[in-house]
Amino acid sequence: MAEVATLAGFGGDADRVQPANVVDVVRRRFNGRYVVDPFGADPQLQDLVAPLFSRTIPVRVTGVEHLPAVGPALLVMNRGMGVLEPTALSIAVRQECGRRLRIVGTLELPVLSDALRKMGSVGAYPGDLGALLRAGHLAALPLGVTWRRTGGGVPPTELLVAALGYPVIPVRVRPGGPFGLPLTPWRVHFGAPILVGAIGDRDPLTAAELAEAVREAVLQLV
Repeated sequence: MAEVATLAGFGGDADRVQPANVVDVVRRRFNGRYVVDPFGADPQLQDLVAPLFSRTIPVRVTGVEHLPAVGPALLVMNRGMGVLEPTALSIAVRQECGRRLRIVGTLELPVLSDALRKMGSVGAYPGDLGALLRAGHLAALPLGVTWRRTGGGVPPTELLVAALGYPVIPVRVRPGGPFGLPLTPWRVHFGAPILVGAIGDRDPLTAAELAEAVREAVLQLV
């Protein structure tokens, strides 16, 4: 069976992108000696398939100075009806700072949810988000669906309780090509971090303050 990783993870770092090749991936899975991190992610598999996504969904990034090279942060992004925005954001993070991004909001469906967790997705629960941030990871939280990506979307206040005291970075994601097709680069812009409350604070009123600040920040970017 798969080996459960410590925070060091595959290749010496659970957070940083590492080289991967098909032969090694297949050999490790045949032998049953590959790493699964404490959140269910398979970092070696992520690093193997990431270049395929990068070629399919090219991205252009601005505001990269706001993206932390190390340490925890929550990226809060606008979203249309599709699922490509989190993918484009994950590609941007890998491209600019070489870190793996955890997407909050795994679909709870048979087989599919396991596959998404292997690729770095986690459940939409305050406990999961809090654990990610305490472990020093970058996490992404999509706002509520907006049809044309022209609004900030509804922020999930119940999840933002877990982000109090950590940097929360508003992100704008704009689709590439006509109708969002990946024919031209997707555009990802990172805004200035927002810091509200203290780590460990569980005050719902403070979380509501953070939610409103994040919604306004994303709205200004889009």
